[in-house]
Amino acid sequence: MVKRYSRNVLTLVAAGLILGALALAFRPVAVLVDLGALRRGAMTVTIDEEGRTRVHDAYTVSTPVAGRLLRIDVEPGDPVVAGETIVARMLPTNPAVLDARTREQARATAAAARAALRLADADLLRAQAERELVVSDLQRTNALAARGIVSRAALERAEQKTRAATAAMDTADAAVAMRQAELINAEAQMIGFDDPGLAAGIGNGTTRSDEIILRAPASGYILRVLERSETTLPVGAPVVEIGDIENDLEVEVKLLSRDAVRVRVGNRVIIDNWGGENELQGRVSRVDPWGYSQVSALGVEEQRVNTVIQFTGDSAERQSLGHGFRVRTRIVIWDSDEALIVPSNALFRDGTGWAVFVLNDDRAVLTPVTIGHNNGQDAEVLSGLSLQDQVVLYPASGLADGNLIAPRQY
Repeated sequence: MVKRYSRNVLTLVAAGLILGALALAFRPVAVLVDLGALRRGAMTVTIDEEGRTRVHDAYTVSTPVAGRLLRIDVEPGDPVVAGETIVARMLPTNPAVLDARTREQARATAAAARAALRLADADLLRAQAERELVVSDLQRTNALAARGIVSRAALERAEQKTRAATAAMDTADAAVAMRQAELINAEAQMIGFDDPGLAAGIGNGTTRSDEIILRAPASGYILRVLERSETTLPVGAPVVEIGDIENDLEVEVKLLSRDAVRVRVGNRVIIDNWGGENELQGRVSRVDPWGYSQVSALGVEEQRVNTVIQFTGDSAERQSLGHGFRVRTRIVIWDSDEALIVPSNALFRDGTGWAVFVLNDDRAVLTPVTIGHNNGQDAEVLSGLSLQDQVVLYPASGLADGNLIAPRQY
């Protein structure tokens, strides 16, 4: 009997230990989670994109004629005054080299012009002699008419001959001037790059300065010197860029077209990551109505829209910022000072809506919420949560409604 009783006791003890181990193994265990609190405060939704600074009205000084540009002395950053500061000097281009045939043709043309000029001079001398003769006849006719010896008709014929002789002399004089101009033009055709002194001898021996001075078209600073050394340039070649980086600086941003449709003129802009310690302020001044294709660094073709941002703060805050600098812009498309905010990493999709897990009596309670604006870090809560709620951050895929949870300790 004693032996049977001991066996029953041992069996009961073993069964109890097994049942206890099974109960311990299958009892609910709290899932460790990260918890976050809701808050009420300021919230903004921005479109972030890199941009480049530029001078809105940049002036490019170009060569007005083809010629030889002299070495430029101005440096980038030098201040200039409109209409006063000399930014470049140039000389007209040297004539082209004449080959033997062209030079002989030019010499023959010049010789013909000289002969024509001598002929015109002879015609002028003849016209002058004829005029002197008719003037003398007119004087004698006047004297005879005064004494009644000749008729009135003879006097009128003498006056008419005098006027005709005067007109003929004026015509001959004009012909001489025309032949002189033709001779100057013919001699100019013989000017070559190896005889620059010949040009000074044309035009009655007078000399002139051929230097062309290029002055600053606007006040500001030298942005770039495009041609530094002395060189020969065609007409319209760019030489220097000028702009006012203090008062005319702006930012150009190339937005994705899907972002550009959300931006309005006048939107506030926060400009940072430009190298300075403080954030700069700006506003959107223009959104182009025309988009264009651009291939990204990853080889993806994107539609971009140019957007222009004007600085609104004091220029002293961005004193070191210049033309063509890279900055990061955050265009504010929505903001609120009294938004109920939940961390975006607590949200997940539940069907077609949003939901969160709320801590309630150490358990995760699935709670549908209505979300307004979301900037990727914070989300605006319209309904479903209160300021006192604590939500599960980064909810695991296996977490279900009613699961026992506990905050993770760090």
